[in-house]
Amino acid sequence: MICLIGNRPVLQVGRHQVSGYDTEWIRESIITAAELSGRDDFPFADDLHSGILHYLEHNCPLQLLKIEDLHKRIQHMLTRIGHQPMAEVLPRRAPAIEISLRDAAESAGNGYELAFFDHLQKEIGELKSYGVSMIEFNDVRHSVMVLRGQEKWNDSCDQLREEILTFLRTHGRSSRHHPQKISLNLNSPR
Repeated sequence: MICLIGNRPVLQVGRHQVSGYDTEWIRESIITAAELSGRDDFPFADDLHSGILHYLEHNCPLQLLKIEDLHKRIQHMLTRIGHQPMAEVLPRRAPAIEISLRDAAESAGNGYELAFFDHLQKEIGELKSYGVSMIEFNDVRHSVMVLRGQEKWNDSCDQLREEILTFLRTHGRSSRHHPQKISLNLNSPR
């Protein structure tokens, strides 16, 4: 049996499935749509956010919901309550995604950093297209060891780790990092 946190369905974002997600991104999407449609004073963002959460927690019959379908549902909701201009400009947003760099490193293999970076670039591009603004990369140390073919950390591992960090910074601003995780904000200025 699957235990869903908050009784919300798991969200399908591209090939990733996200559970236990924060929902602030839904509220931010509604506020952005209001601003883009000229409704800076829109007072119902919190009410709409609560309504969407109620739907997800109590009325959604699905255990797995595609992020595109949730976006369409929010647009439909805005249209039904008379806010078609907001529905038309509702930005695509998605919850934060956690990605293991281990998978990319193991599929690339020892010595194939170019394939590793190519995989990461495609992954980040795909997630951006779904509206993901925050990615947390984990297993940094393990991925470096796999790519370098090392069992013990050395100077070449430090160098590759810095190359990975630099590469990721070209796609967004790293909001925090330590040896095991890198959080990358894709919407922030570099």
